[in-house]
Amino acid sequence: MIVNVLTGLALLAGPAAADPVIGAPELTHNELYKKGRLAKIKCSLDKGTSKASTEKYVKNLVGCLNKAWGPLIPEYEDVDVKFLKNPKGTCTGIEFKDSFIDLCYDVDVRLANDWIKAKDDLAIQIQFAGAFAGVIQGQTGIGRAYSALPNNGDEKLLDEHRRRFGYQQDCLAGATMKALGRTAKNWKPLLRAEAPNPVDEGYRKHWHSKVTKNELHWFTRGYQAGSPKACNTWKAAESKVS
Repeated sequence: MIVNVLTGLALLAGPAAADPVIGAPELTHNELYKKGRLAKIKCSLDKGTSKASTEKYVKNLVGCLNKAWGPLIPEYEDVDVKFLKNPKGTCTGIEFKDSFIDLCYDVDVRLANDWIKAKDDLAIQIQFAGAFAGVIQGQTGIGRAYSALPNNGDEKLLDEHRRRFGYQQDCLAGATMKALGRTAKNWKPLLRAEAPNPVDEGYRKHWHSKVTKNELHWFTRGYQAGSPKACNTWKAAESKVS
């Protein structure tokens, strides 16, 4: 969902971890999983179709997400929004054709006409919910622990770690959408409806492959629970993270 998909691509030396993941308590037994439901957010999120109104909307949305997640995380630090003029991500360096979110030190947002002129914001909110999943993983130590997982250069194990990390983002995004009070008859076509559109076709597979059964499973699981309790992908059976 978010532009920081390249996090943790480096191959780390060391013995391969067992499946499911063991020896990484910040992943498997994080305090985040003991938290209750996110409180429903009461926010004014009226989106206009001008650049100014859309920037205001984005700031309000990110502020709402800070309020939703802040009470669940000790020493939580609010994240700010930075609007990008350059179509390249600050941290990834990837160039995009349309609007995108680059989760860097803040929530970096590039607004183009696709999001500015959009009248339906549901799929856009899913992108922000996914970005905030990365914020939560970062502020709870999950991101750091994920990057430190040993894999001994085993590409199969590395791919599994990436999937567990990514599915957890899907689950946390689902919980966020529940807190926002959003509903949909079918979430599947919405999950990538506003995904970033890279200029380089080689990057497109990261955002525009088909939504998998397990991606939808974890998003729906998070949405139904409305809580990060449902999002421990690190102890899930291999079949649930394939």
